[in-house]
Amino acid sequence: MQIRTRFAPSPTGFIHLGNLRSALYPWAFARHNHGDFILRIEDTDVERSTQESVDVILEGMAWLGLDIDEGPIYQMQRIDRYREVIKQMLDRGLAYPCYMSEDELNRLRDLQMANKEKPRYNGLWRPEPGKTLPAIPPDISPVIRFKNPIGGSVIWEDAVKGRIEISNDELDDLVIARPDGTPTYNFCVVVDDLDMKITHVIRGDDHVNNTPRQINILKALGANPPIYAHLPTVLNDQGEKMSKRSGAMSVRDYQKEGYLPEAILNYLARLGWSHGDAEVFTKEQFVAWFDLANLGRSPAQHNPEKLLWLNHHYIQEADPKLLAEAVRPFADERGIDIEQGPNFVQVVSLLKDRANTLIEIAEGAKLFYSPAPALTEAEIAENIPSGIKPVIADLIAAIEQTDASKEAYSAAFKQVLAKHQLKMPALAMPVRYALFATTQTPAIDSVLVVLGKEESLKRLAKVAS
Repeated sequence: MQIRTRFAPSPTGFIHLGNLRSALYPWAFARHNHGDFILRIEDTDVERSTQESVDVILEGMAWLGLDIDEGPIYQMQRIDRYREVIKQMLDRGLAYPCYMSEDELNRLRDLQMANKEKPRYNGLWRPEPGKTLPAIPPDISPVIRFKNPIGGSVIWEDAVKGRIEISNDELDDLVIARPDGTPTYNFCVVVDDLDMKITHVIRGDDHVNNTPRQINILKALGANPPIYAHLPTVLNDQGEKMSKRSGAMSVRDYQKEGYLPEAILNYLARLGWSHGDAEVFTKEQFVAWFDLANLGRSPAQHNPEKLLWLNHHYIQEADPKLLAEAVRPFADERGIDIEQGPNFVQVVSLLKDRANTLIEIAEGAKLFYSPAPALTEAEIAENIPSGIKPVIADLIAAIEQTDASKEAYSAAFKQVLAKHQLKMPALAMPVRYALFATTQTPAIDSVLVVLGKEESLKRLAKVAS
């Protein structure tokens, strides 16, 4: 069997981590099984669907490297196909027109609730042998309802939740087309999954209640239902369902905040799935390991600190050249001209071990591309003790006589410190201030390498006299 999975978002808002997880797992399952992954845009909610939302979905998937084999396929471009199937169902007696008005429906539901019954359509217009239907009202455009089976149960083995059984008596006859002929969500999903030969539906558990209706329609059409895997809800860090309303960040937000896609993917993979004790793994490892058996049954809770830790890890492990390419847009945003100053790859390589985000690297890089500090006499007196100036002079002499390497600079510091019987902070802090007007920098010997021997000596000379 050729495995075929799909991600079917509605383009009615931004895409957050919970949404992306619903794309990641079916993508990984298809890739693990050398199958096909289809992107379907469920845009039948014309009033709320926007092209911008579609663009965000496509950008987010591309950023994470979730490549698709087919699509994007837009439901609105398949309206004729849905209407064709509805006509076939009407002709075969699998569906029927219902002329119950909205007011009648509301009165029926009010009565049922008053009698402590479950609100549901009562089958008034459902044709049955020997049944006489009401006269067709002249002023009502009918909806089309699916003839749900009476009696028995819908049973499926959910790959996450296990065996689920829903009595057909709990289900009324679903509206599959509105009065204007527009097909409804649950019906479109069934036709799409059937036409696209979807074998596994991996989606959020907010769709569990839709599944028995979809299975019944599929069976009525003579199809075998796919395997369903309903993923537990993703909760935000306050324990509420992740959503825009509850403050969830969009994928674009994470990009703008300087997160690496590798970190996001690794984090999402562990947000409801596990492989032994593995916490950090590559996309290739994830695909090789992924299976439905290890999907969790309990809600997964978003942990911003864990995500930040993973981002720090991937920044540390990144190739400096590739990392510099990723940081460059953030440097550009901050007006940093990386062509005028030290080698940018060297700067990034120096800063990456302390950074949690790409923004932190770009902020740190400002030091190396800003003009030499114009220190006032008061600033020098406050931050560089007069007794240290001769020591800095000796350091300048030592650096002038050595090569421009980290090891040579480290040896120069040790030589001067030994001569003056000082500890490293007593010299390193004033040197940092002389170079950048701050005492917060990476290791001073590495800083000298990146800033360059000539520029370093020029800045030190201004405070040594």
